[in-house]
Amino acid sequence: MPYKVRLEQQIEELRTRMYEIYNNNPTDDELLKISQELDDLLNRFSEQRKYQCSN
Repeated sequence: MPYKVRLEQQIEELRTRMYEIYNNNPTDDELLKISQELDDLLNRFSEQRKYQCSN
């Protein structure tokens, strides 16, 4: 599976998980961790797009 597709899947899975946790308990400490992981994946995805556009 291409790297970009894997990133997209991971982003959607984490986003869904984050929404579920938030809906169940908006003060859950796990939200911060997931949010940071999601930020990292989004940054990777952005870098991947920049790389592909420059080539």
